[in-house]
Formats: sequence, structure tokens, C-alpha cells
Amino acid sequence: MTQPDLTDRIAACRLCRDRFAATATAHRPNPVVWMRAGTPIVVAGQAPGMRVHEAGKPFFDRSGDRLRDWMGIGVETFYDRDLVSSLPMAFCFPGYDARGSDLPPPPICAQTWRQPVVDWLGDVPLILLIGGYAQRWHLGRGTGNVTATVAGWRAHAPRIFPLPHPSWRNTAWLRKNPWFEAELVPALRTRVQEVLNDR
Repeated sequence: MTQPDLTDRIAACRLCRDRFAATATAHRPNPVVWMRAGTPIVVAGQAPGMRVHEAGKPFFDRSGDRLRDWMGIGVETFYDRDLVSSLPMAFCFPGYDARGSDLPPPPICAQTWRQPVVDWLGDVPLILLIGGYAQRWHLGRGTGNVTATVAGWRAHAPRIFPLPHPSWRNTAWLRKNPWFEAELVPALRTRVQEVLNDR
């Protein structure tokens, strides 16, 4: 399948129209499709938040600021589709529940699109697995909790780096796990520069 065929089909997807209409946000599907075959870096995340849903750009929020800092790159590099592709577990914002909490990514999105996209992207030199959903999909159902998976990052490097979600809600997690910024982040930044310099 060619890029226009696949990305256009994802952008036109409305499988979750009724699901989203029933959420507290009652929003319409708006798949955030940001990818290109041959990209050296894939950010495999969870699902767009409200700001990303409105902007149509992945990680266009404070979480994105923190993620780009972890990677050691700026906005211009991050949003160059020849360099970085985004592959969320769900391409649309799932909405909020009645308490204002994020809903999980609908499984039907990954069931429909993820393997075709992975196949189309090809042999990517660097994949960042952000959060438990992406880690379980790529590393297997036997994957432990996020902390254990991230702590075992050396078993997957240099091609795969499991990361916690860069949400500012995880600031307490970062304080409890200082090894992440002391050990993993420098290794990640080095690997990011290696794959970018190979372009």
C-alpha cells in the first residue's frame, strides 16, 4: 500500500464516531496522522489529547515539550516528517469520562491500522515506546508494568527505548526514579543524534 493510500484511509477513518459521540466531550473523530515511510525515528505513543486533537499535530502540548527535551531535539526537527513519525495506539482523541479523566485508546484502532502502518514504515532504526499500551503491543503481553519495562531499557536498546508517558502528571514518578534522567535520557539523546546523523 502506498503512503497516500494508507494515510488518507486513516485520516478518513470514522470507526469510532458513535463511541466518541457518547463520551463526555461528544467530539467527532479527527485522526492525527503524522508519518512517512523511511523515517529514522518512530514515536509510538498512546493517543492524542485534547490539544493535539484541536491542533492536528502530535505532542503539541506540554507533554511534547518534555518528550523533545528527553530526545534532545527541537520543534523543527520533531515535526519534520522525514525525520520523526508518530504512531499512536489510537489516532484520535478518545475523549474524557464523566470525571474528566482520559479514556483509554479504543482497541479497534490498533486492530485496524497498527500492523499495516508498522509494515509500511519498514525497518525503523529507533522506536520510542511511550507508555504501557505501546510497550505491550510491541514487546508482548508478558511485559511488566511501565516502571519495570522502562527500568529494563538496556535489553531493548539501541533500537527500542521504552519510556514513561511524558505527561506532567508523571513528575512524581520522575522524582522517585532518578535513574531515568541520569541514565536512560543521556543514552536516548545519543542514539537520537546517531540516527539523525546517519540521514
